[in-house]
Amino acid sequence: MTRPTSDEIDGRLAFEKELGTLRPRLHRYCSRMVSSAVDGEDLVQEVLVKAIEVFPQGKIDNLESWLFRVAHNAAVDFLRRRKRHEAMRSDEAPDMIIDTSASATDRVVAATRLEMFMHLPLAQRGCVVLTDVLGYSLREVADITGLSVPAVKAALHRGRTRIRELSNESDDSVAPTLSQEEIKRLTKYADRFNARDFDSVRDMLADDIRLELVARTRLEGREQVSRYFHNYSGAQDWRLVPGLVDRRPALLVVDPNDAAAPPSYFVLLEWIDGDVAAIRDFRHARYAAESATMILFDRPTAPSLHP
Repeated sequence: MTRPTSDEIDGRLAFEKELGTLRPRLHRYCSRMVSSAVDGEDLVQEVLVKAIEVFPQGKIDNLESWLFRVAHNAAVDFLRRRKRHEAMRSDEAPDMIIDTSASATDRVVAATRLEMFMHLPLAQRGCVVLTDVLGYSLREVADITGLSVPAVKAALHRGRTRIRELSNESDDSVAPTLSQEEIKRLTKYADRFNARDFDSVRDMLADDIRLELVARTRLEGREQVSRYFHNYSGAQDWRLVPGLVDRRPALLVVDPNDAAAPPSYFVLLEWIDGDVAAIRDFRHARYAAESATMILFDRPTAPSLHP
């Protein structure tokens, strides 16, 4: 097997660095397309894997545009799969969801809650997110989505109009909650973690525990995952709080020295027979928190919402 040359190694490193730079922007797009910061990260990883697979075949012209085309198609496929799954499971609707002509009112779209985007048809959603959230030109949006520029303009106008209408409507949705059993499990894990009693935390793990430190590494088994707890023992910038991320049970990570600050990232746990079977930690992917709807339950009054 031929060893790569120094130029090839440098090219690969530069390519991976560019992917890392574009990763947060890809996540902003994917999370808004599928109305979930967590599912959005899954799509981002799918897109990056495809890019790495294509890299040996030769230079990609305009990598950013190529990545967003792949992300757009991946999001469309994901939504089709989810729609089929929901149709099989239930007939109920799902719970959630640089153009110089854009006015200041239109730009409020950038702060729109994720679930609101799901009320837009797919073409409108993609055009609004690419233009008003990510700042792409009409021509760039057309290139990514495969639409003509006039079609992009029309979808953008309709999408912005609908977003403004939705923003003026009252929110009658029922606040998501957790069962007492779910809260108890999360609280037990958080209390032990916050006390830095990592031996007790390890006792909660399944033997075949899986860890994903998003955007960094994956580990399997108690022995390997023990390194993860060791790294946390040396950090002072975290406190775990039970809550929800995009309606999913989660541990939100807050600054122990700044009670008013929103969560900076989150950790997802999966349970099997009372043991923690998987940990998905977004410490090195904090861009995901920018897109997530997070609810803290560790409050003396009503839970606080961080869109």
